[in-house]
Order: sequence, then structure tokens, then C-alpha cells
Amino acid sequence: MPKGAFLGSFEEIVLLALIQVGEGAYGMTIRREIEERSDRSVSIGAVYATLDRLQTKGYVSSRLADPSAARRGRARRYFKIQAEGSQALSRSRAVVNSMWEGLEPGPDLGAK
Repeated sequence: MPKGAFLGSFEEIVLLALIQVGEGAYGMTIRREIEERSDRSVSIGAVYATLDRLQTKGYVSSRLADPSAARRGRARRYFKIQAEGSQALSRSRAVVNSMWEGLEPGPDLGAK
């Protein structure tokens, strides 16, 4: 596999959150999904930086909605996973599953 073909752990989490949110996924809904499921605080800047990187890789696409008065004339940016993103998630899961093969999770995992 070429260098850069693996997803980073946060990239993987963002893609999974994007799938969980589904239609209407934008930065804040993705952030909330991650925070609820991981019980950890995530900055919106980290989410958007990751989404931008995933879009550059061709794993997600985005579209701008019409600007609204409620958002002071700003348009909301919605994201959608692409086929390449789904394939990257599948590869990532396969690699992690392969690495866990033969190991039993527990407190003595690293002891030999």
C-alpha cells in the first residue's frame, strides 16, 4: 500500500461520525456525534481541518447551502462520504482486525 493510504485514527472517527449523522451532516453535528460516542471533547477546528484533509484525499465531498439570516448570511457546509472514503474505512478496519488477530485484549496485552 502506498504511503498515506492508511487513515489516521481521528480521520477514521470523523468518517464514522459522518456516516452516523447521515443526511445533513455538517461540522457541528459531526463534532457532537464524536463527543457523544467517545465521551471526549473535540474542537470544531480539528473537525474542519480533518474534513478538509479528507476532501483533498477524495474521501468526502461538501456542498454549501443557501446563506441564512439565522447564520448572519453565512452558508452552512454539508459533507457526504464518497465511495473512496468507504473503501478507505474498510481497508482500515481490515488492517486493524488483522493486527488484533491472535491477541486477547486485557491488562496483560503487552506483557510477554
